[in-house]
Amino acid sequence: MQINRLSPHAGYIWIRQGMWLFKQSPFTFLMLVFLYIFVVQLSMFVPILGLFLVLILNPVIAVGFLTACQKVILKELVKPSIYISPLKDLGPQVRLNLLKLGGIYALLIVLMSLLAAQFVDVEKILPLLSNNQMSAPEMIQEMSTAIIVGACLYMPIAILMWFSPQLVAWQGMSVFKALFGSWMGFWLNKGAFFVYFSTWAVILIAIPLILGALFDAIGMAQYASYLITPLSMWALTVLYCSFFATWKGCFLDSIQNSEPNLQTLNQPIK
Repeated sequence: MQINRLSPHAGYIWIRQGMWLFKQSPFTFLMLVFLYIFVVQLSMFVPILGLFLVLILNPVIAVGFLTACQKVILKELVKPSIYISPLKDLGPQVRLNLLKLGGIYALLIVLMSLLAAQFVDVEKILPLLSNNQMSAPEMIQEMSTAIIVGACLYMPIAILMWFSPQLVAWQGMSVFKALFGSWMGFWLNKGAFFVYFSTWAVILIAIPLILGALFDAIGMAQYASYLITPLSMWALTVLYCSFFATWKGCFLDSIQNSEPNLQTLNQPIK
């Protein structure tokens, strides 16, 4: 396995490659993202246990989505069952390691939630999310605090989990070796990831907030969701597509050894 050192500009390239990949099969990727959101929402009907199960299966789901990216590039049919394909197509030890990785992820999320509760007033946040009203200054401040605290606490978890499912599934690594490999892949390309995350923060957070403020300023706040919702859904789907570009860019050696045809992701994006 080889970890590439990329320039900060690579973060921008990953986003463009994500857009290119999305354009190859928009319906497929939108279907997969809608399905994932539906499953997460469905898990809420089983308190605690449902969400915990989704967290444990998260590495499996991640590998399934990236497998879908491979299939789209190779012009192959993608079915919704692609999400569980790692449980069917991979060896028993790899499947077990993916589930172990999911258990670690679930535990880290629980610890993060407990720690975040020390800095954020959950009783204020829950009604805010359910009522979707942020007019009061204290509400805006509370939500801003929640976002900042959540991002800071989740970042180390994201670094550990960014590449580890792929390293377990496609490189046959042990759980802890994959976690270390993911951390190194991220650290050696921290400049690229800074550009990558900063750009996505503008697209997913700043632009919707600006659009919402503009609609509110002209007295049409009730219509803002008609523009913001599809824009956010498109951006979220492209974000997921760009995950494959980050994997290919940082671990080019693994991609070349497993499937040379995946180099088509390097095609110019027009």
